[in-house]
This record gives sequence, C-alpha cells and structure tokens, in this order.
Amino acid sequence: MKPIEWLDSKIKIIDQTQLPGKLVFVELRSYAEVVAAIKVLKVRGAPAVGVAAAYGIALGAQNIKAENKAKFLSQLDKILHAFAASRPTAVNLFAAIDRMKKAASAADIATIKQALIDEAKAIHADEEAATGRLSRIGAGLIKDGFVILTHCNAGPLATAGYGTALGVIKAAAEQGKRIEVIATETRPLLQGARLTTWELMQENIPVTLITDSMAGYFINRGKVSCVLLGADRIAANGDTANKIGSYTLAVLAKENGIPFYVAAPTSTIDLSLKSGAEIPIEERNPDEVTHIGGIRLAPRGVTAANPAFDVTPHKYITAIITEKGVIRKPYLNSLKRLIGEE
Repeated sequence: MKPIEWLDSKIKIIDQTQLPGKLVFVELRSYAEVVAAIKVLKVRGAPAVGVAAAYGIALGAQNIKAENKAKFLSQLDKILHAFAASRPTAVNLFAAIDRMKKAASAADIATIKQALIDEAKAIHADEEAATGRLSRIGAGLIKDGFVILTHCNAGPLATAGYGTALGVIKAAAEQGKRIEVIATETRPLLQGARLTTWELMQENIPVTLITDSMAGYFINRGKVSCVLLGADRIAANGDTANKIGSYTLAVLAKENGIPFYVAAPTSTIDLSLKSGAEIPIEERNPDEVTHIGGIRLAPRGVTAANPAFDVTPHKYITAIITEKGVIRKPYLNSLKRLIGEE
C-alpha cells in the first residue's frame, strides 16, 4: 500500500481525511489539485508533503505549453510559488521545491520535463531510504518491554516511506521486542486517533488511545518508558517544530525523568534558522477547533485559536534520531557535523 504514487499523467494518493472509516485512493491530475490536497491535509506529514509537492511540480510541468524556455520557466515558477504557499512550517516542502528548481536547469523544455519527473522520483526514493535507515537506528533506543507514548502521526502515511517515530516502533517490533504504544488523540484533527492507531493496528502492535490531556497522568504514574515523536522542522540549535502539544509532552517528560526522542530524516533539518523562534508556525482555520467532523461543539461566535505546530526547545530533547545516526547535545555542533557544514 503506497500513500503516494506517480502514475505518469497523474498522482495517486491515499486521502487521509477519509481514514479510518474508509481507505480511499484519489487520483490528482493537475498541480492545482495537488496543492489543494496538501492544504486540506489529504496529504500530510513533513516528508510526505515534500514528496507530493515534488510530484505535483513534475505533473504541472508536463502540462505547460510554452514556445520557448524562458516562458516555460516563467510558468514553472508560478507552480513553484503555489506549492511554497501551501503550508509554511514543514521544511521538507521547501527542500523539495529547491531540488526541483535546480533540476530545471537543462538545455531544452523536453529535457527539463523529464528531469523534473526523475528528480521527484529521486526525492521519494531518498525519503524511503532515509526513513528506513533511521527506523532501524532508532530501534536501538527501544528496550524490550517499553511503553512508548507518541503524538500525532509519523508513520508511512506521513512520510511516504517507512515512517519516523512509528518507523522506529515498527522496527523495534520486527526485532522481536515486546512493546506497547500509547497514542494521543491529537486534537484538533485527531491524527493520532484516526491515523496512528490505524497504522499500528495494521502492524498488530498493541496501542492504547488516550485524550491529549491524559498524557500527564500516564507519564506521572510511571506508565510511559519514553516519548517518541516526529518533526516538521529542526533548527540549527536543535529546537524542533512538531504538532501542537509536542512541547507540553517534552516538559512532562523532563519533569518525570523519561527520555524525549525526536525521529526525523536529515531533510527535516534547517540549518538556515538559528533557533526555533525563527520557525514559521502555520495558523489554520479556527473551525477545526470549534467543530469535529463538521459538527459544531462550541457556541457560535466564540473566538478560537488554531496554531498547527509548537516548538520544543532543544534543552528538553534527549536525542534526535536520523538516518545518519543518533545525535545528542550540543545540537548546534552535532547537527552541523551531521549535515557536513562544519
């Protein structure tokens, strides 16, 4: 089952908004449809968004009608800007856009069109390889008998590969370790309740669903061995943006003396940002807070806020798991060495 698949004249995706009730595959036939799918979270998760955007750019390029290279590149630039405006926080999106822009440097239009397809496929393959490696590496931190608390969704659906946080969990289970997972519901869009539990049940990994506000209870009662999350952007000092509520879990983990791990491919690291204070945080429609499944829960007229992400300061992070190894403090030096910029 592939969450994202290139089919020459179209892109096939799993519509994540339909899960777990229905497993629905959607075919996207224009770049505008891919942009829309990203915005409404039919495709979501930092690595998966990057992969979908790369395929969307390649798809859009195939449909450009231009008499010369200059006009072709001008129209391609509009496509790139459309994807850049779709979601601001996940750096994988912008890394994919940069790679696709560089791939458009060939001599003629036909060559550029093929180069964009090839580059999009390479981006997908890179994410698949990276998440597979980091999952096997991260499994070394998971001991037999661990109960792992995770937040939001960081499995194959979110990565178009093996998974990050859920990939580590799957790899540990494949090694024969007896593990259990506690998954938060992840309000307001319930990615934990809808997607993480579904993916873990497909793998026959024991999972218990809790509301977000129950996490402190379970951690304080000694029922959690570690917290393990994915990431949408990691700044140069190790500050990490992830789904709203991640910062709260990091503080709870620190207070109660349990490890807080972040699992992410190096494509999620953004050394251009000195700290998490520079990470742009997406503000989504307040209706996602006042409604669930289209049903209003709050009184009409109430003010609602809906930041999609928060930033966990690096001091709360025990280790960052990547496909190049597990790194620890001081993150500024470790991340630069990891990326090869020191």
